[in-house]
Amino acid sequence: MPEINLLILDFDGVLTDNKVYVFEDGREAVVCHRGDGWGIRMLQSAGIEVIILSTETNAVVSARAEKLNVACIQDCQDKASAVQSIIDARSISVDQIMYVGNDTNDIDAMQLVGHRVAPADAHPQIQAIATIVTDSFGGQGVVRELADLLVTK
Repeated sequence: MPEINLLILDFDGVLTDNKVYVFEDGREAVVCHRGDGWGIRMLQSAGIEVIILSTETNAVVSARAEKLNVACIQDCQDKASAVQSIIDARSISVDQIMYVGNDTNDIDAMQLVGHRVAPADAHPQIQAIATIVTDSFGGQGVVRELADLLVTK
């Protein structure tokens, strides 16, 4: 496995199963996999920085990122520009960056990094450009699966 120093994660469809529960009062809820939280801790313990990059602006995303002690960029309408800014701000090679995305709005951003990951249920265009397609579906342990690949036991 390559040396990865930075993992960028889309939220919906990667850390969730891409579903949203909408309550009568407009509040939203999603389901996240606890194994992904453990996987993020494993990655952080190994010195791998993790960032959540989301098109949405949602308190659910903020709360999860805060709980996981992960940087979070929300309301990101141009993910490629955001990723380029992240690359420019760090002195690491794009070959040390992995991006996990599940839908077509991730394509341009994914193509900027050395390692592109698609959950098993990602859009076919994402799977076509992925260097890794996980066995796990979005929200079902994608990050934990990657942690097991990236972190030497």
